[in-house]
Parts: sequence; structure tokens; C-alpha cells
Amino acid sequence: MEMEGKYKNYEVVFGYAQGIIDGTIIANEDRVLACKRFFRDLKNPDYDFRPQVAEYIIFLIENTLVHVKGKMKGKPFLLLPWEKFIIYNLAGFWLHGTEKRRFREAFIFVPRKNGKTPFAAALMWAFGMMDRQYGSTVYLVGNALKQALESFTVLVKNVRSMGNPGAYKIHESQNDHSIERVWRDSTGKETGFLSVQALAANPDSQDSFNCNYAVCDEIHAYKKAKQYTLFKEAMIAYENKLLIGITTAGDNTNSFCFKRLNYCKQVLRQECPDEQYFIWICQADNPDDYTNPIEHEKANPSYGVTVNSKEIEENAIQAQNDPSVRADFLAKQLNVYVHNTKTYFDMALVTASDGQYNWTLDELAKLPIKWYGGADLSKMYDLTGAALHGQYGDVHIVISHGFIPVTQAYKKADEDNIPLFYWKDNGWLTLCNDEVIDYNDVVNWYISLKEMGFKIKWIGYDRRYSREFVKLAKAKGFRVRDQSQRYVEKTESFREIENAIRKGNYYYLHNQAFEYCIGNVFAVEDSDEFVRFRKVEDHLRIDLFDADVIACKQMLIGEERASAGKGWWD
Repeated sequence: MEMEGKYKNYEVVFGYAQGIIDGTIIANEDRVLACKRFFRDLKNPDYDFRPQVAEYIIFLIENTLVHVKGKMKGKPFLLLPWEKFIIYNLAGFWLHGTEKRRFREAFIFVPRKNGKTPFAAALMWAFGMMDRQYGSTVYLVGNALKQALESFTVLVKNVRSMGNPGAYKIHESQNDHSIERVWRDSTGKETGFLSVQALAANPDSQDSFNCNYAVCDEIHAYKKAKQYTLFKEAMIAYENKLLIGITTAGDNTNSFCFKRLNYCKQVLRQECPDEQYFIWICQADNPDDYTNPIEHEKANPSYGVTVNSKEIEENAIQAQNDPSVRADFLAKQLNVYVHNTKTYFDMALVTASDGQYNWTLDELAKLPIKWYGGADLSKMYDLTGAALHGQYGDVHIVISHGFIPVTQAYKKADEDNIPLFYWKDNGWLTLCNDEVIDYNDVVNWYISLKEMGFKIKWIGYDRRYSREFVKLAKAKGFRVRDQSQRYVEKTESFREIENAIRKGNYYYLHNQAFEYCIGNVFAVEDSDEFVRFRKVEDHLRIDLFDADVIACKQMLIGEERASAGKGWWD
């Protein structure tokens, strides 16, 4: 390109991106996809590429900041190639013919010890300084204030070591952690303003936030999406803005962060367009091979620099010999989400099994499958689950759907961090237009499947809260069967589902509402190997999974009757 040689870091960034693509630099699949996206974007006529802006950001960081701890303490904050690549993306792309930057949001998913927290602080500082003539407000946000202060301390120590520290006002009280500076011309007129504040991500905060730059650190620890979206909403008034979510992996596969990770992977694979979102995901491609140095290097972009290769190899051997530390090694050093030990099912196995199949509803309706229904009829103002369960060859198939009153949906989505409206938009949930569940909606869902061609033998139901449902279902011609909720009765179908998952023979049509529910199941076995299951925590839901346990039980009963020659149910 004609720009080559004009800019100090141009060849470093382009060489790094090309090296990742051609394999001369070891990197994971998502990093390869990010680099391919970069080269596609350079050819996109919708964007102007302005490396001079990125060069200015790099210059500000490397010439005004120093490292404040570790073996590099006091030395210039020299950026690594992966950090320069991120800056070239975030600052380099502009909407064609405008002064609007293309990227307004970023997801940076990097293991510990790669320097992501000081990098994020330096990045926000430089962007804020660049736009100071317009007035810049920067928020450094952590799940707890202590986390936010890690970034803040990097900047405070740098400001105090600068040649003109008196120009800045530094506040470090219990209620205020901030750095401020006002620039004025010779007449005293204000020409620039910069404010940097450290904050805790409190979703219930009544403060009125207003900023153009923010970094939300360690978002794997955020319990509610609102802890993140609160700061996205704080930027509405700005054209050029940037919100960065930066984190390592965790162990909660129902968390906002895990869902955001999967969404970002879809964007990189061009399955879900989001042109304003920059994504940088670093993790092992094959966590089962966790002692392999190749996987260590794939996961850690600062491998061999801030990440000691010998130390991570030693930690891997320790994780192999001591299972109690293995999960932490996988999550924090290989950046792979691990199974929450409190939940029963390994979600990696669950999603892997589901991912092998892609039958649509229309295709399933045409297959020679006997379908059995299950309805988990919860309190009429809470989530109700309905399901069909059938078997095609060795594959167990569950079609499930949720129902909740619309008035409760707003409350539960906020209080319990359940993505109900996302489920609704994807066809996995019905919002009942009343204060309570309308069982007509539940029965109508079964009718819609029957009209598509699904051969429903009968529907099992939870006796509690069932009177109206049974009456409506019978009126529409469905046969229904009371399913005992005693754990000794439901163990058989629970085990059937468990075995299907372990064998990779379980398909739930990629329904994320069902995935959420099965991911919340806690189970224990008694001395007779019966299974007692419930939800992990009171505010979570397992209703769609429970509906499938009931439906699967009906299928097993149907198979038993058929083998015994009792065909009166057929």
C-alpha cells in the first residue's frame, strides 16, 4: 500500500496481522479471523483508513506514560504488536467522508498476565487526551471499585511523575477517585478538558452518568448486563465514543460475559453483522491439550514477554497433576470458560451435542417420529415451560418454548438478569398479554406444532396449577397424562437425557432459552442412585429443562407400553 513507510508503526501492525494469517505467528482461530476482518475492512469503500490518528494514540502512550510496577517499572510504556494492532483498528477506521469513527464498542478477551488492565487504562487516557478540545470524560469501571482502582492507579502514578503534575487535580477520597485538567489559552479561555474517574459498576446507581470513553474491566464478574449497558447509555449524546469491555474467562456460562463472548464469535464468523464492534479474542483452541506450549501461545498474545513460557508450562503440569487447580488454570491462563462445579451438566458437552445437528422444525415435522409433550406449569405469574420430546435413531430431540406474563418479563429481566426479550425476539418465548400466564397460549403452541405435522401422542403435565391447562388441552383434542413430580419418578428420564448428552445424541434446536435452563440445573444422587434436581440459585430458572424431563418420561412410558403390546395409547 502507498502508506507503507510513511508511518512508524505501519509495517509492525501489517506484518503482525499478516503473520497471524499465514501462520508464522502462532495464534488462535479468533485472532486469525480478527486479522482477516482487518484486511477486508481496508478494502471496504464504506470506510476511510487514517493511520495517522492511530499513530498519534500510540505516540501519546509511548511518550507520556511509563510502567508503574513489575520489572518494567519506570520504563516507557512501549506497546506490543497486538496492542498496536488494536489501536490501528479502533482509531484508524472512519466512516467514509465523515469525522465519525467506525468502532464505538470493543470486546477484548485476554488471559491474565498479558497486561490488559494497564493497556486499557493507557488507551482510554490517550483517547481522552486526543479529544480534550471537545471535553473528554473517561470512566474506568470495575465490578468492584477495587478493580477499577487498578487502572486508575496506573494513571495517578504517571500524572504525579510528569513534569507538570500541578496542572492536574487528583482526588482520592472515599467517594471520589478522579483526575481532572483544564487547558486554557493566553486569554484564559478554556480550550480543553479531561476528566478520568474510577467507578464501581453498580446497576442500581442513581447517578446520572455522562461520558464519551469508558472501559469496563473484568466483565466476567458482572452479575447483570445492566452493569455494562449503564455506561453504553451514558454515551448516547456523543458521536465519537468508545466503550471497551475487557476481561478474562470465568465459570458462569449463563453470565452476560459468556453470552457476549459467543455473540462476538458470531460476528467474527460473519454470522451476525455488527460493524461498529471491534473484537479481539485470545484463548486456547483446544483446551483438552492444555499442557501443549502451542496452546499456551495461542491464548496469550504477550507470550514470551509478560507471560513467562516456562512458568505457564509448569502451571500446566501442576494443573494436570492436581485437578483442584485445573479449572483456574484453564480460565485464567488459557482463557477458556470452564464448567461451574455447582451445576450438574457440563455445558461444553451440552452445546457440542446440540451443535452436531441442524434439523429445522419443518424437517423434523416430516420425520417418522412419535412426539411426547411435557408442560412444567409453574406459578401463573412466573416462567412456564413447554416441550416436545422425540427420538430419531439414537438422537433425542427436544423442542421447547417458554411463557411469561409481559408485566413480569420487564421485572424478571432486570432483577434476575434473564434475557427474556432476546428469547422473545428469537421465537423461544411468548409474552402473555396479562398479569398471569394465559394457558391458551401454551395449548396454542402445541396446536401450532400439530398443524405443522408433528404427531403428538400425549402431553404430560405437572399437577400443580394444571386444572385450567388440562381443561383447555382436552378441549382441543390432546390426550394428557398427570406426571408425578417425585424424584424417583423423574430419575429415569433425567438419566436418559444425561446419557444422550454424554454420547452427543441430544439436540435442542440451538434454543438459548433451553440452554439457559439446563445450565442452571443442580443435582445430587442419593444412596439408591436416584437423582434429586433443582435450580442452582433461587433467582435462576430451569422450567424448560423440567418440561423436557416430563416429556422424555412420557416417551419412555410410551415405549414401555408399546413393547408390552398395550396399544391403546397409540
